[in-house]
Parts: sequence; structure tokens; C-alpha cells
Amino acid sequence: MYANPKNITKQDITDYIRARRLFKHNIKQIFVTNIRAISYRDVLELYLYISGQRDYQWKDITGEILPKQSIIKTVLNLFKDLLAWPFLYWFHARKTTLLKKLCKPQETIDGFEQKFNSILFLRTDHWFNLKNGGSVGHLSGVINGFRTLGKQVQVVSSDYLVGVEKDDNFQIYSPTYELGRNLPNIPEFIYNKQLIQCLESKFENYYPSFIYQRYSLSSYVGVYLKTKYKIPYVCEYNGSFIWMGRNWGKRFFHEKLIHKIELLNLNAADLVVVVSQAMKNELLKRGIKEHKILVNPNGVDPEKYSPAISGNAIRKKYHLDNKLVVGFIGTFGQWHGVVEMAQAIVRFFELYPDTAVRFLLIGDGVLMPQVQQVINQSLYHQNVILTGSVAQEKGANYLAACDIFLSPHIPNPDGSKFFGSPTKLFEYMGMGKAIIASDLEQIGEVLEHDKTAYLVPPGDVEALANAIAIVADKKTLRIKLGKNARQEVVVKYTWERHVERILEKIKTCQR
Repeated sequence: MYANPKNITKQDITDYIRARRLFKHNIKQIFVTNIRAISYRDVLELYLYISGQRDYQWKDITGEILPKQSIIKTVLNLFKDLLAWPFLYWFHARKTTLLKKLCKPQETIDGFEQKFNSILFLRTDHWFNLKNGGSVGHLSGVINGFRTLGKQVQVVSSDYLVGVEKDDNFQIYSPTYELGRNLPNIPEFIYNKQLIQCLESKFENYYPSFIYQRYSLSSYVGVYLKTKYKIPYVCEYNGSFIWMGRNWGKRFFHEKLIHKIELLNLNAADLVVVVSQAMKNELLKRGIKEHKILVNPNGVDPEKYSPAISGNAIRKKYHLDNKLVVGFIGTFGQWHGVVEMAQAIVRFFELYPDTAVRFLLIGDGVLMPQVQQVINQSLYHQNVILTGSVAQEKGANYLAACDIFLSPHIPNPDGSKFFGSPTKLFEYMGMGKAIIASDLEQIGEVLEHDKTAYLVPPGDVEALANAIAIVADKKTLRIKLGKNARQEVVVKYTWERHVERILEKIKTCQR
């Protein structure tokens, strides 16, 4: 009945379900990022049972193994979840309403530098084993930036964080998916209760001057701690999950409650930190008070991303010696403009088929299959290197192998303002190499055409292809752009400067 035994991932199972076909392999192991947080586990186990699978086990990145459960237990778990669903939703809806009544912003926050020197940093996302990407760089940048300024930062996280020291001031409280794990969005709601119980048991050991939370889907932990312990709360807001779900993924089942929790955080926070003016404008339309919103672009560690870093090993690995290399790094998300970039690359080679230019596309993500299709269907696929996912700590070495960087971001699909502050942009600037970028919202504000970058209209494939040709042909232009960009980022956009702006703002944030 089955072919050879096979190891797969949890994503493979969902792909099979979408394809509406049964397995053709004898599954032995299913890999997940966190063995204790397997969403829809019983749904998947039921599907595996129906597919004829009888001898498999779950395994996560730490090597921990979880055996399959009996079909009876699987069905009972599904039945319990369905019965508990209304109660679980009601509990967290009621909790949110109560917090809204009890929690008010502080009347004043002053004397910060003298009195407030310790920070409880909350990272509550249910994204596990992240090795690279803008969020990874942002998290380590902010935490290490506070520490560089002499602040004591107690980090409480749902997972390990790349670039953040694992010491006594770093605690992991991983979510456990049990009751409700087969219900949409419910595990995120339940994690609030799990994390609050853990924090309350040790809160006297922390007792920070203020709480800093990177807002995550359905989390109200920061608001709860502020309410109970009367401690100022800083909310880092990186965009509406509801908007992202509608435009870049799929709508959330419990959208109404998620929206309610999102507004609870924004209204209860004493300071809301956003990365762009477009995001501030969004919050103003939602009724958030202007005086407590700080526009704070992303940044870079100018020592980790520097012209002094060598890319020789990467050039040698990919046989790029004596080539002019155009690079891109990212998670290939919907906002990155990577499909348009791939089309521009093909167009560039159509215009200049004999060029010595090569492209190094670093990373992986949801749009990679489309990028591969565009590149592989052309006659020039041998001139484009797709590295796949690269660990965050190796990113600078890959960038150092490039002569030109691309930041081809595109407008939002619904016509709203692009609200991002691409971390890659500041990393590019730190490397001191020429940048070709979309003239789009903050990107066009941070960069100046023909001074710190070569700007093109967003989404314009022909303009991007021509810009690559122009910058590739003019060495003096590349040197000028790279030098000016490096000088600009060191003065304005380091992570140390980023956290200084937060501290300066909270001192003057008064009602």
C-alpha cells in the first residue's frame, strides 16, 4: 500500500489535505517547531488515521518526541474542544471588557531617567524557531539597544530569540496547546492565562520600571500587568493583524474579539511605538491620542553591518569572482515586491544578455515558488542564485558579497499607505553599498534619490530593470551612494538611537 517510509513536516500534512488526496507514503516522523504547541493536532491525527497511518511520531527541533495518540483520545479531544469553544471565547471576551474598564493610561510619566531603569520586555508571538527576517533583527536590536544604554532588561519570550543573550535575564515561557488547540485563534487567547500565571508567580523578582511588549495576536498580557501592578506600559505596534490577515493571508475566525484586544492595547498603553508615519496616521483614524504615539523607524547595528565585513567566502562559494553582484535579502513576503523583482531581473538580461552581472537572492518565503517560476522559465536562470534561508548571523556576510542592493517594495493591495519600515533598508545602508529602492512612503523619506540611493517607482518592472543597468554601469555612482548611505544610517538610524528616542518620548509623555 505504501512506498518507502518518509519524514514530513506539519505543513506537508496540510498541503496534502488541501490537495484532497491520501498519503502514498508510510509516514514515520512529522516535524514541528514546538512539540507542545501543535495547532489542530487532533484534526490532523484524525486525518492521518483515516489515511491509514498507524506508526508515526511527532518530533520538534529540540529532538523531543511525542507518540501518536489513540483514535479514541483524538475523537474525545475534538469533542471536548467543540463543547468548550463558547466558554473559552466568552472567558476572554469578558476578560477584555473588564480590563478595558479598569485600565487607564498613567496621568504622568516623568523622571524616567532617574527612576525607571529596568524593563520587562514581553515577546508573546506564536512564531517559533525564527532564524532570520526583519522581526528577528528588530527584537535583538531593541533589547540590545536598551542594554547598551545601561538599562536592565528582563526578557520573557515564547521562544528563543536570535541575537539575544541567553542568561538569567532571559526566560522562556512556551505556550502549551491542550484544550482548544483544534479551534481557530483559541490557543493565542489561552496563552494569555498561561503566561499571566507564570509571570505573577515571579513578578516580585522582576518588578520593572515599565513594561515593553511587542504586540502579538490576541495578547493582553501587558495590559493586565499594567492594571494589576500600576506600572507604565509601552506597546510596540507593528500593524493590524486583522488587516494583514485580510490582505496577506486569510481572515481570522474571531476577528471581532481580536480587534477588541488590539484596541485595548492601543488605548491602555502609555506610549505606542510605531515604525512609520503611515502607521501613526492609521492609529489617529482609530482614535488613539496623538501625543502618546512615537514614530520610530527601524535601525541597524553599524558594527554588525559594516563595509569592513568580508564577503569573499560567499563569492567563492557561488563562483562570483570577477562578477558584479546585485543582491536582495528577505523573507519573500507579499510586500517585498519579489515577483516584480524577478520580472525585472529577466527584463534586465533581455536588454543586456552578455553582461557579467549576477544576482544573489538571499532568503526564502511564501512567494519563493513564484519567483522561482519566473526565473526558471527564462533563458537566464543560471545567472540568478537563490540561496534559500540563511541564518540571521550570516546575513551580513552574504550582503558583503554584493555590490548593489535591491529594495523593490510594492504598495499595499487595498490602496492604503505602505506602513512598513524595512529592516533590510537600514542593513543595506550600514553595509555602505549602492541601493536601488522603491520610492514608497518611508523608503522614499529615509533615502534621497541620487544621494543615498537610486529610487524607482514601486512596482515598475521596466524602471527597476533600467535602474539596475544604470547603477551597474557607473562605479563612481555606486561608491557615492554607498558612502552617503553609510554616513546617514550611522547618524540617524542605529538601534541605540532608536531606543534613545523611546526613552526621550516616555519622559515627556504627559496627559
